[in-house]
Amino acid sequence: MIIRFRRMFYIRTLIVIGFFALGLSACKTDSKKEAASSDTDLIQVHVSSENLDDSLFACKSAQEVQSFLNKHSYLSDWYFTDAPVEKPQLAAHLFQILQNKDFRAFKMQLDLIIGDRNASIINPLKKSFQQIARYYPDFKAPEVKFMVTGFSGNDLYISDSLIVIGLDYFGGPKARFRPDVYGYQLRRYQKEYIVPSIIFFMSNKYNHVNASDRTLLADMIGYGKGYEFVKQVMPDTPDSLILGYSEESLIRTYNSQQDIWSFFVSNKLLYENMDLKKQKFIGERPFTTEIGNEVPGGIGRWLGWRIVSRYMAENPEVSLPQLMKNDNAGNLLQASGYKGEKDDEE
Repeated sequence: MIIRFRRMFYIRTLIVIGFFALGLSACKTDSKKEAASSDTDLIQVHVSSENLDDSLFACKSAQEVQSFLNKHSYLSDWYFTDAPVEKPQLAAHLFQILQNKDFRAFKMQLDLIIGDRNASIINPLKKSFQQIARYYPDFKAPEVKFMVTGFSGNDLYISDSLIVIGLDYFGGPKARFRPDVYGYQLRRYQKEYIVPSIIFFMSNKYNHVNASDRTLLADMIGYGKGYEFVKQVMPDTPDSLILGYSEESLIRTYNSQQDIWSFFVSNKLLYENMDLKKQKFIGERPFTTEIGNEVPGGIGRWLGWRIVSRYMAENPEVSLPQLMKNDNAGNLLQASGYKGEKDDEE
């Protein structure tokens, strides 16, 4: 499995992997199933990491940058897929960026914002990998590489064996420079989103989908299973970091779910199979204007997670691997009993 994406997490992934689609204490999803083991029970997983940006910044010439790229040839093949120059000009381009004083100042600021990479990224990743290994004993942790290239590379590259994290994308609102994306997408470009985003995309390996089911419901359930996967292996992660919604928007959406569900049902959206229409409810948008200007974009993804969450609550014997293997969206909806109600309602 290989996933690479730049700038827009979810849209890019839909194109690359080619299938489905693919808060808060007061309104969090039900994650009682398969509660996380204590640290002493977790399978030991070794995570190898390397600060490639330090090696890049140590280069004193374009020739040294080229030697760096030759040594790490996978970067040119996979990480710099959207670079602003062709491969033969990449070394010169990167060295020119390295010479820029503003960029070097940005790098210093970024190091302060990110802080200890082991504490903020590697250790949470390792803990998540240990949980995955508990469910899937054959799991092998990919190597993790850090890069800073002035947005010349991707934000994240993910495969079964390698993760490359473009830290320059994740400086957050205080960073001197920010990625060129829409304002509503910038929230996800903060360091707190790195690990949940990685685990969400890694869930695709285990997320069985029925390729013949082209309905919006199937896409919604696909996303919902991915989000539930993250919640199960990262149980302390706020739902807002998993979904990419603000906490305020998440609370408002949770409290309005009966109206949202009624809209989907009354407009017969669950079994819609036209891509253009489906994208209005699972695609990247600031709002879902068809329902209301305060309903966040990708509302179908959130609703899919509500269905999956209710399914897990109503079927406590179902394990996470069993959930991920279930590719019958209609059956899962029926077994969930979900009808737009909150968790505390019957």
